[in-house]
Amino acid sequence: MQDRHTRRFGLGTATSLVMGNIIGGGIFLLPASVAPYGTVSLLAFGVLTVGSIALALVFGRLARRHPDTGGPYVYAREAFGDFAGFLSAWSYWTMTWVSNAALAVAAVGYVRVLIPGHESTGADILVALVALWLPAVSNFAGTRYVGAVQIVSTVLKFVPLLFVAVMGLFFFDPHNLGGFNEGGGSAVGGLSAAAAILLYSYVGVESASVSAGEVRDPGRNVGRATVLGTVGAAVVYLLGTVSVFGTVPHDRLAKSQAPFSDAIDAMFGGHWGGTLIAAAAVISIVGALNGWTLMSAQSPYAAAGDRLFPKMFLTKRRGVPTVGVLTSSLLASALIVINYLGGSDKVFETLVLITTFSATVPYLLAAGAQVYFLLTGEGERVHTGRFVRDLVLALVAFGFTFWLVAGAGYAAIYQGVLFLFAGILVYVIMAARRTRAGAVVPATEDGQPDAVAAPAQEPGEPVAAAPAAGPTPTATAATADEG
Repeated sequence: MQDRHTRRFGLGTATSLVMGNIIGGGIFLLPASVAPYGTVSLLAFGVLTVGSIALALVFGRLARRHPDTGGPYVYAREAFGDFAGFLSAWSYWTMTWVSNAALAVAAVGYVRVLIPGHESTGADILVALVALWLPAVSNFAGTRYVGAVQIVSTVLKFVPLLFVAVMGLFFFDPHNLGGFNEGGGSAVGGLSAAAAILLYSYVGVESASVSAGEVRDPGRNVGRATVLGTVGAAVVYLLGTVSVFGTVPHDRLAKSQAPFSDAIDAMFGGHWGGTLIAAAAVISIVGALNGWTLMSAQSPYAAAGDRLFPKMFLTKRRGVPTVGVLTSSLLASALIVINYLGGSDKVFETLVLITTFSATVPYLLAAGAQVYFLLTGEGERVHTGRFVRDLVLALVAFGFTFWLVAGAGYAAIYQGVLFLFAGILVYVIMAARRTRAGAVVPATEDGQPDAVAAPAQEPGEPVAAAPAAGPTPTATAATADEG
């Protein structure tokens, strides 16, 4: 099932897609999440930016080799076969709906600023679920409505971030920063822990490669758009986080549920500025959820086209894979309720770390796929200098992502592995169905199976994918600007 859409993303549009996806709603709460680690968090942001750019360059090279819609899923399946492709798709899908749960929780603190005096676990759950399901309803209405919401939310997303980033420099007070390693222990441990949380802010670096089938001249534009979008997002992130650290006293920031609102209030006094920022933040978070809800349906849709996910995920209405949207929203809802009722006072941080672990699986497989393609000589031929450069970048990206896994912490890895292993049963069932469907193979005169014969298909299923050594990636990706 090949993507027959006309390639219509130029470099500018693809760059905006990457930057818009990276700068979601999580940044509005992340300064408070990493404040307990101290100013080592700012160093972590710098290291994370370098690692993310290396990862971005790897995605660009992979898109040049395989300019098809699907991103990490395509690369893992091309290099290592169906099972690796399934793990990549499953982990990426897990990452998207867990991330949606985290975004919905991020909205709670800013709603408290807008509507004070209603602080309870029940109220927080209600606000988070409303923030989660409004974008889901928008997705059910079709891609045209998703795009309209994205235009408004993207503008409002940048306004508070840029305003705090610029104005905060004029109110910066180094006494507000706190110590370098407030968390205690080794500085390296604090750096890793902070980076694991902050990786959440860079999830989306793969956006252009996921939609490579929609990009004009993907061999050139995907890599450039990925790097430019990542660098642009990094500048906004670093300036914004430094400004919040320098305007809000450290003790207050570590407990804040609306750090950008607190920063504006600290700059100008009163609460009017913080209220405006909170309103813009809520709209931005809902807009980010609008795009990522659609994104959460794309990975299972692509895998279902290759018969690695149940075929129900191929169901589309008005351009939106509705079953994927519904399933992802239900799972995210359950995760929100479970974490709140579990009594955790750090629901956002817990969900972010699970997201980080889930994201690292497809990132590790993508970096490993690049190493495989280079060492086996598959894909395009490159001269020695470029080979060495690409191999070094791939190894740096792999090592960087592996380091983030270690920094995620035991609790996040435990829950993330549970989600990952749950998918193995789905793969087993789907593999058994494919084997059963292809069990009857005509024999040749010498009694050997006829390799040319196509396997039998179950009614209503798409054409079976090619063998693992060289499958053709599938799926039609929606092109709304995810947040």
